[in-house]
Amino acid sequence: MYTTYFGFKEKPFSIAPDPRYLYMSELHREALAHLLYGISSDGCFILLTGDVGTGKTTVCRCLLEQLPDNTDVALIVNPRLTDLELLETICDELEIALPEGERSAKFYIDNLNRYLLDAHARGRNTALLIDEAQNLSLDLLEQLRLLTNLETHRKKLLKIVLLGQSELRQLLENSGADQISQRITSRYHLLPLERTDVFAYIRHRLAVAGEREKIFSEAAISRIYELTHGIPRLTNVVCDRALLGAYVEGRYLVTTSVVDQAAREVLGNVRGRGVRRDKMSLFRTLSMALLLFIFGAGAATFYFSRYIPAELVSQSWGDIVKKIK
Repeated sequence: MYTTYFGFKEKPFSIAPDPRYLYMSELHREALAHLLYGISSDGCFILLTGDVGTGKTTVCRCLLEQLPDNTDVALIVNPRLTDLELLETICDELEIALPEGERSAKFYIDNLNRYLLDAHARGRNTALLIDEAQNLSLDLLEQLRLLTNLETHRKKLLKIVLLGQSELRQLLENSGADQISQRITSRYHLLPLERTDVFAYIRHRLAVAGEREKIFSEAAISRIYELTHGIPRLTNVVCDRALLGAYVEGRYLVTTSVVDQAAREVLGNVRGRGVRRDKMSLFRTLSMALLLFIFGAGAATFYFSRYIPAELVSQSWGDIVKKIK
């Protein structure tokens, strides 16, 4: 609707994972480096976690594009499976030809082991990537741990990459997941974008879409950062609605007022989101002032008590003043 109005070739803030709009911040590059190192090393489990919308899927797509040509990958995007369904899905993803027979856990593991040994003999590596891994049960995690026992005398035959929300870290801290945690050789927690990265992120997407003149004011982008806290997915949603709002109002510049209205429509409580940090800062300031006041009052009381005669201490303030006069 607004693409022609602003002179765009297409919508710049679609949440679809278009590689042309990929912006890799320093944090994303670090996360990608951890994954690539983990897969190329002799480890078992590689872990990438982050809050919703921080870009884990973006990093995963970059990983798939940069893996060596001799790497075969099985990708599972919905891990809400039973043990047998998990093993069957891995075999399907690796295109393992399964013979006739009873489909038991032993059946799948035996065929997977033969496949991995053959791949190793041909100089190929195999990796299993599991997205939304916070949905894995402890039983499935244990099944994955058992798969890392498939090995030669020198090398693990299967690398497992777990990508999930912050809850995944809590799951792995469970006492039932101790053996898995001990096998994780690379961990990285992806944080939201910094303020400077949000500026670069928005400018990059606008440029790819064909921006000819500045559309978002500096203040508007700062406000977007305050509202979204640097989460790329929320940034896309707010920017898209802000462009629509500017178009409806006949504006060619997105201002803070347009951003606030857009945020109210897509995020809900703008006041709660936008001023949360300011409230926390004000609370800390008031708390510190109160502590200083209490300390000062106590110090003053101690100081003056050294010079006020003892017989005056028990008297009222009015009586003390009269006697001093």
